[in-house]
Amino acid sequence: MTRDTDPETTEAPKTRVRPDGDDRARTDGGETETDTAGADDVALDPWGSSTVSDYRKLFEEFGIEQFDELLDEVPNPHYLMRRGVIFGHRDYRPVADAMRNDEEFAVLSGFMPTGDPHIGHKLVFDEIIWHQKQGGDAFGLIADLEAHSARGLSWDEIDEHARDYLLSLIALGFDAEDGELYRQSENRELQDLAFELGSKANFSEFEAIYGFGGETSVSHMQSVVTQMADILYPQLDEPKPTVIPVGPDQDPHVRLARDLASRMRFFGVTEAYASFELDDREKALVAACYEHLDPADFDDHDLRCVHVAEFLDDVTPAELDELGVVVDSETVNSARAKLDEAGMEPLRPRVRFLDRNATEDAFDALIDAVDGEKRVFEEHIDAFDLSAEEAEELAQRVEMENGGYGFLPPSSIYHRFMTGLTGGKMSSSIPASHISLLDDPQEGYDKVKSATTGGRETAELQRELGGEADKCPVYELYAYLLSGDDDEFAKKVYDECVGGERLCGGCKEQAAELMYEFLEDHQEKREEAEELLDSLDIDLDSKRRGPGGEH
Repeated sequence: MTRDTDPETTEAPKTRVRPDGDDRARTDGGETETDTAGADDVALDPWGSSTVSDYRKLFEEFGIEQFDELLDEVPNPHYLMRRGVIFGHRDYRPVADAMRNDEEFAVLSGFMPTGDPHIGHKLVFDEIIWHQKQGGDAFGLIADLEAHSARGLSWDEIDEHARDYLLSLIALGFDAEDGELYRQSENRELQDLAFELGSKANFSEFEAIYGFGGETSVSHMQSVVTQMADILYPQLDEPKPTVIPVGPDQDPHVRLARDLASRMRFFGVTEAYASFELDDREKALVAACYEHLDPADFDDHDLRCVHVAEFLDDVTPAELDELGVVVDSETVNSARAKLDEAGMEPLRPRVRFLDRNATEDAFDALIDAVDGEKRVFEEHIDAFDLSAEEAEELAQRVEMENGGYGFLPPSSIYHRFMTGLTGGKMSSSIPASHISLLDDPQEGYDKVKSATTGGRETAELQRELGGEADKCPVYELYAYLLSGDDDEFAKKVYDECVGGERLCGGCKEQAAELMYEFLEDHQEKREEAEELLDSLDIDLDSKRRGPGGEH
């Protein structure tokens, strides 16, 4: 039963304390910005039509990894990490390793200025600021080209909102003198990089990833390439691990940026066993055969391609199990055919440098730089005395010495969406659903007091059965914002709720007072940030003119 104003009832997102006994306060759910009831499929759309009905499906369908699994590797983890608000990642370990080893890394995220910054945006602000405090190079950008092309905002509207985002970011702790703030439209280096990246992307790819069609404007497509440039921008001076904090709806951008980073590299580095190419499954099979077969069993004490082909010709399922690889008959047959064609060529492990985009000078420089035994082919170089890690470092160094970028694949972390105060999505276009960082403290107080509830029908049932903190947007405010770094306080609120000690009226009153205090403090810090923002080298008044246009 849902009630809009009853102070003795609760309702909202899915939050919890870990069921395994860990006393860290956690959140475990919450609806997406565009939740669709009963949705069975996971679709990720960066422009607002995503439906994430089950966050766990993101692990299975998109390869997003669970953040819990590397939490212990992160020094001084942020409370959003500890509480599971940051629930997933893509290749975050290089960033965590850099933090632990006091090495260079970067953090970047952007903001599309379509409305006031609100408490949902604060999650990203906090993630940027925390990484900056851990020693990272920090970048915050205004995605004004995207706002104009994908959302049809006028430049005057964009200018108005851009200032508000940057003021809140600085007020929350971003060191603007140490970090970098920019607008897409004013950053020529960014636009030059976007042009280069565009040479490695095509329309059919955009069609498959984003659903673009004949009605999609060229400007909208161009804004995607600009966002790819944003993600790789921190590595323009030198390659470094870079993390992009975003909601899971932005994962398509991250995946494409990782692909483009790879495509821009001069050289690819892979493992190989002979002069010809094997696909990943064939390579795993041949590697297992190499470890399994003893060269001493053959006439000249050399393991040759034909020997492995003969072994695979008669291999049994039991022998495949013994090899420890799971392959189908098609893979066995294709690998055997390639090995048989190579005949008496020795089978030897080596690292292979593949020529992707190298200039002739860069390819020659790599040949000279590879020490030890090597074989040079028209489109690749095989090295026998280098480890894969040494080969990666060498390829990157030679690339950069010869005018390449040497990009590392960017990493990402994903946070849960906040549920709107009125239920459903939190949206900038629905004022009652969110608390703006520009709201007057009293307005923020009133919004929390009026938040949608839907808990137990009576105070007596609440005391008897306990509240449903896992479905409460007010508790979500505590976990995401109001408890700050105090895990014990967040856990105390949770335990009192589910134990029946805490009634919703008092809980909302406490939350409303804390929200009032937060907004009051934030407004003061925004005023203090005005002078600093005006002194920065960022033009907040766009020189561009033109109508907006829906994508």
